Amino acid sequence: MIYVVGHTAIDHISRVPHLPEKNSSTHITDRQVYFGGGAANIAAGIASLGESATLISCVGGDFPGSEYDRWMKGLGVNQQFFSVPEAHTPTAFMFTDENGDQMTFFEWGASKAFESAAAPALPLVHLATADPEFNCRVAEKGEFVSFDPGQDVFYYTKEQLESIIGNADVLFANQHEVAHMCRTLNLTKEALIRNVDTAVFTMSGDGSTLYEGGKEQSIPAVPVTLVDPTGAGDAYRAGFLSAFVREYPKLVCCKVGTVAASFVVEHVGCQTHLADWTSMKARYEKHFGHLQDMMRGKDTI
Repeated sequence: MIYVVGHTAIDHISRVPHLPEKNSSTHITDRQVYFGGGAANIAAGIASLGESATLISCVGGDFPGSEYDRWMKGLGVNQQFFSVPEAHTPTAFMFTDENGDQMTFFEWGASKAFESAAAPALPLVHLATADPEFNCRVAEKGEFVSFDPGQDVFYYTKEQLESIIGNADVLFANQHEVAHMCRTLNLTKEALIRNVDTAVFTMSGDGSTLYEGGKEQSIPAVPVTLVDPTGAGDAYRAGFLSAFVREYPKLVCCKVGTVAASFVVEHVGCQTHLADWTSMKARYEKHFGHLQDMMRGKDTI
């Protein structure tokens, strides 16, 4: 079982010709509403790939019985929710320009319940975007901890980052989040990497890099037609973790993550084009060679 902690959200995704400067505007050429939230995207991706996922998240009174609720249950995602009936389920407003650059505005809504929630002790947990203090408390109790600050990296204090990274076994981040963590911690990228057993840094279309045991290994992106980049990082983490519990080497886990991400960016929406294991494996073998079948890992590590 993979536990995923963080936001469940409704995504309002818009296309714009360009991202506006301060005190200016642009026009929206397309707007759609999709299921999202970093943690929910990861849990959905894991379930679609055939692994067991439990989502620990906060939802408002608008969630129970909703289309999103039914979708999640249909995927087989286990729900462990803090419900706040008087609040909205968190909502993200994302704007993507013609170059693929993106800007996001996020309404926390029910996720404020994380502040006072009791942190569970979990055997294998991925910490996605959520309340920094809650994530720190979960990390302290976790047996195996994967951490991905996401866009919430800007809310973490130096002390919180030091605490959570000190308890993390795997650190995920994109190049912008890495740069911000280094500034907050007053560390070089090399020093940040030395603080964890395994680091995986993604670089959009330039692929990703695995840092493990003093070694650096690059993984190229899978070439596909990019429609929308939203959710690519979440799909990557879902693929990595799904392969990890099947006991694949971490380099293979990164490649599985890369392939899983390639499906998501072909469509708009974080959960509209999730890979299952069969389709992921077929595309993996086209780009990376044979993927050996492995026995599923144990429920706990």
